[in-house]
Amino acid sequence: MSRRFVVLAPLALAACGFTPALAPNGPATALLETVYVQDPSDKNGFDLVERLEERLGRPENPKYDLAYTITTETVGVGITADNKITRYNVKGVVDYALTDRTSGTRVTGGRVQSFTAYSATGSTVAGLAAEEDAAYRLMRILADQIVARLIAASASLP
Repeated sequence: MSRRFVVLAPLALAACGFTPALAPNGPATALLETVYVQDPSDKNGFDLVERLEERLGRPENPKYDLAYTITTETVGVGITADNKITRYNVKGVVDYALTDRTSGTRVTGGRVQSFTAYSATGSTVAGLAAEEDAAYRLMRILADQIVARLIAASASLP
């Protein structure tokens, strides 16, 4: 029974008009190389923009502007008996808005959030490297969430 379902599932999806968003002529292809992401002003912004451009491409003829605001917070979560913090969570929130360049109309937007963690044990240099890596990973996660939401909203793009 389950083999029959697996074989017939693609046929059922094709019959209902399902098309992958990034397939040729899919709705999300309108986002590729057409989104100008606001210039970064700090390291987190640079990492976020780098990942967004990696996923969406650098715009040749931008049709959309993507504005964003990044907020991060570092919280100590692992504490020893003598009150030394050994582990940190880095929480991040990005508010974003996609605007049509021609009309100036906000097409879509929202908020994404996630967190990463790093260990503060070891040398100062190791701790700083771990902190920087956690922030880098967080910006990639948040950028991927933004792209996923843009793809989901792509069917309603002008």
